[in-house]
Amino acid sequence: MKKRRIGQTALEVTEVSFGGAAIGGLYRACSREAAMETLQGAWEAGLRYFDTAPFYGFGLSERRFGDFLRYKPRDSYVLSTKVGRLFRPVPEDQVPDHSYVDPLPFALDYDYSYDGIMRSVDFSYARLGLNRIDILYVHDIGVYTHGVEKTKLHFRQLMDGGLKALEELKRAGTISAYGLGVNEVQICLEVMRRAPLDCILLASRYSLLDRSAEAELLPLCRAQQTSLVIGGVFNSGILATGPVQGAHFDYVPASHDVLGRVDAMEKIAGEGGYPLAAAAFQFPLHEPTVATVLTGTAKLANLTRNLELLDIDVPETEYAKYRPYTVVQELS
Repeated sequence: MKKRRIGQTALEVTEVSFGGAAIGGLYRACSREAAMETLQGAWEAGLRYFDTAPFYGFGLSERRFGDFLRYKPRDSYVLSTKVGRLFRPVPEDQVPDHSYVDPLPFALDYDYSYDGIMRSVDFSYARLGLNRIDILYVHDIGVYTHGVEKTKLHFRQLMDGGLKALEELKRAGTISAYGLGVNEVQICLEVMRRAPLDCILLASRYSLLDRSAEAELLPLCRAQQTSLVIGGVFNSGILATGPVQGAHFDYVPASHDVLGRVDAMEKIAGEGGYPLAAAAFQFPLHEPTVATVLTGTAKLANLTRNLELLDIDVPETEYAKYRPYTVVQELS
């Protein structure tokens, strides 16, 4: 599988990569056997960039990734995880509900400070059972997760010490790159205006349907040589399922307006002789600042189906036809 470089670093990642939320039990339980089978399928398909986070199953995803990767040649893959949440053990009946099924018995606290990030990295090493992490993302900082007031506090923590921690880790060779892992554009712009980033894991905001990143973030990434890692290419499912009843967009049932837009998109794909999902999966890779597209699933069959979308010919000239039906959204 082809590789692309992360920012100005020496890191290269495969154009398609594996995201670990589902392996941590997002929305539905994932057995260890299913997790290992899916990860092995990703490896055999040539994927060599793996992304996880402490949040995914409250440590469960990191543990499973570490178990799988422990005996792989260390220079044969790239691994990223995230910082910004610290976990503490709690009784089973006090485990918070963040849409993970059967997570490990922990509660979380947000901490984007210097000490919080350093502690988070140490905890991740322990959960992974590995001695190297290539990329760290500051996870879910911004209004989308925290609201306006708490974002001010967390942003201050990051500016006052968190970024210093990341820079120290990179300078020491502990990590090779760092950036943000978020679902919104505005916080990316605010951070990049104050500090350079190697990469941004951006979910759902640069897709065939949602072009929120196009106007400001893409030009800034090009100018600063910041790579984008794109998640959420199906926008919570609707670009894979089509505008069926119950289809989700941005983690909630799709509105009438969005259903209508996707219905029009599906007609374009039908006329072109390819599935809409194939156009959605391939779309971000036409942008030079995009280093890789994440696919995340806990089922080998779903992974195989997604990877087969890469083999379907979607002429580049087709993408202009979708623009009238795109959306741009951002939190203020």
